[in-house]
Amino acid sequence: MDATATAALAVIIGLVAATLLPALPSPAAVAGAGAIGLLLWLLKQRLAGWTLLALAWSLSQAHWRLHQNLPPAWEQQDIRLEGTIADIPQPRDENLRFDLKLERLIEPPNAQVPPLIRLSWYRIDRSPKAGEHWQLTVRLKRPHGYFNPGGLDYEQWLFLQGIRATGYVREDADNRLIGSPPSPWNPQTWRQRVFDRLTSALSGHPLAGIVIALTMGEESAIAPDQWEVLRRTGTTHLIAVSGSHIGLIAGLVYFATRRLAALLPAQRLPPPDVAALASLAAAILYSALAGFSVPTQRALVMIAVVMIGSLGRRATRPMHSLLLASLAVSLYDPFCVLAPGFWLSFGAVAIILLDLGYRLRAPGWWASLWRINWITAVGLAPLLLLFFQQVSLVSPIANLLGVPTLGLAGIPLCLTATLLLFLAPAVGDWALTATGAYLEMVWRLLEVLAQLPLAQWEHPPPPAWALPLALLGTILLLAPRGIRGRWLGGVLWLPALTAVPQTPELGAFRLTLLDVGQGLAAVIQTRNHALVFDTGARFGPDFDLGSAVIAPFLHNRGIERLDTLVVSHGDNDHAGGAESVLKEFPPASIISSVAERYPEASSCRAGQSWTWDGVNFAMLGPLQPAPNDNDNSCVLKVATGAACALLTGDIEKPAELQLVDRYGDGLHCQVVVAPHHGSNSSSSAEFLSRLRPSYGLIPAGYRNRWRFPHPEVVARYRAAGAEILTSAEAGAITVDVDPDGLISKPKIHRLEQGRFWNDRP
Repeated sequence: MDATATAALAVIIGLVAATLLPALPSPAAVAGAGAIGLLLWLLKQRLAGWTLLALAWSLSQAHWRLHQNLPPAWEQQDIRLEGTIADIPQPRDENLRFDLKLERLIEPPNAQVPPLIRLSWYRIDRSPKAGEHWQLTVRLKRPHGYFNPGGLDYEQWLFLQGIRATGYVREDADNRLIGSPPSPWNPQTWRQRVFDRLTSALSGHPLAGIVIALTMGEESAIAPDQWEVLRRTGTTHLIAVSGSHIGLIAGLVYFATRRLAALLPAQRLPPPDVAALASLAAAILYSALAGFSVPTQRALVMIAVVMIGSLGRRATRPMHSLLLASLAVSLYDPFCVLAPGFWLSFGAVAIILLDLGYRLRAPGWWASLWRINWITAVGLAPLLLLFFQQVSLVSPIANLLGVPTLGLAGIPLCLTATLLLFLAPAVGDWALTATGAYLEMVWRLLEVLAQLPLAQWEHPPPPAWALPLALLGTILLLAPRGIRGRWLGGVLWLPALTAVPQTPELGAFRLTLLDVGQGLAAVIQTRNHALVFDTGARFGPDFDLGSAVIAPFLHNRGIERLDTLVVSHGDNDHAGGAESVLKEFPPASIISSVAERYPEASSCRAGQSWTWDGVNFAMLGPLQPAPNDNDNSCVLKVATGAACALLTGDIEKPAELQLVDRYGDGLHCQVVVAPHHGSNSSSSAEFLSRLRPSYGLIPAGYRNRWRFPHPEVVARYRAAGAEILTSAEAGAITVDVDPDGLISKPKIHRLEQGRFWNDRP
């Protein structure tokens, strides 16, 4: 192994090790690790030395980034400040979301605000643009997101972006655009100009978001159903500007410039040098247009290595360039190893280069393209399974179609049409129309592939020990034909393909209260059945917690079908995600107090009961119609042995007293999902005296405006002998009850899976 390979491998190991830590070691310990690493490096122990140096570098950067966190004392306080809009604002229904780079604090002057914050501006009648300077009054909170098995770690995403506070713009007469127009040389300013021009020219076009993404890597305009087509066909990499796009443009510019330079009279620089400089400049400009994402950084460094080698008359091996690129990108941003795009982009290029190294002779163009498609599909499958729990089975065919049409042809067409928009607007409009028509033909074929019954294979994430075996198996499967035992690669894949999460034994059940912010969603699992109780909120046509939280959790737990969906009542924070759940996991039955909303649903009522795998389910309420919709909530009791759990929806004191009168001490349950998110209108002393819970699970949002759970409610639960756990602090909460009625200590997802960037209880 040469020095470059050793350094790249060691640095990646050190950076990955840093990201696995649940908490940061002290600065002194980080400095000590760095000193030991330097000593080992000087003693020629390069692998260990580079590893410890990379570990120390990553942890020191983490300390610096977390030091910029918004202090708790400044959460939910009015702060007036000045800042520059750092990127293209993204419209979200009735609000606009954007990142703001802090320039100056106005009031209070002693406020501690991170240098980069993410803001939402609701009911806005103005249109901030990237690069503009604004004065705004804001309210902020520390980075916090939903935290559930299988779901997006939003806090990690914010950490990767360097955003250390989120919040919203307060209505204030002093909110205003200030200063002179933004500099036209600011990359974000001309990104905004390109975006605005494309948005205007493509207004109403069904593939406007696809054209904009191909041109400049801005993906906010791509519709959810279009993302689904891209995911199911394994072609997302063709849309977001990536290394292949940068390499394509750099290559086209190189060969075109070299040919043109050769036709010109004698000049100081030879044609290859002119072409190398032009290619590098084109790669830099296109990367800037794409916002310097991780894949573009990798491609830019690779191109720089190759072109600088060309200028210095030094030949560079492709794999050596790839290793140098990985080293440069990871040292520049030590947290890039957290991004799936880092592994997928570098992995894809490494697989292609290794395959090219095996070949004794080059096949034809189409044969080569087909081989590249299927070897990258197979080679990246373990990573796709790890990151996304899904693998596209039609990916080789879709990419055989998409690479030449969307990549080799689509990107130059989009860029050319965009350039013409600024040079000759009428011609540019015509070129964009023609490009859109061309892409629509390609898109229809991708939609056909996406609709095939077996287009996509979904599977729970493999256990950690199975992933290295699958990677080794992939290497064997892709090895040259002359190597014996390639079939063992399939055997090594078996653990990852067959491993599924353990389900409760017969007579046992598992309750998971999901973290859906200020809302409710819970899942009950028995040995062979699954029930979802409420579905969280919907926040607009493109986002709801049924698709963002519940569906990923069910996939993560290996639940392929849903037996029953219970929607306790009609409030958005309980029923908003139902449509997405019904679409992705059509249940065998639906029970709701608003049954008229759902086809073939039955109304919940006291007296309904059934048994699954030795576990008893009984609907205790509603007992009678109530004028208050909250009191019409379905109340479900799940029992086995001498233990039970009670799910109560949003019932308030009148409904609680009805339950007390009807069931008396029969209400006793060790686990209760607290009524109405811990509101003081619920969890009355009379109710808790009969319930006598050991655990009170409260579904409440972080820093919610109602300040749930109410302090008096918390005090009542503690007086009743219950331990209180809130989803805002704990993330998802899981309680297992065995057939004998023994209750496990609740598993707190933030404690079990949280890392140093996560908010922890």
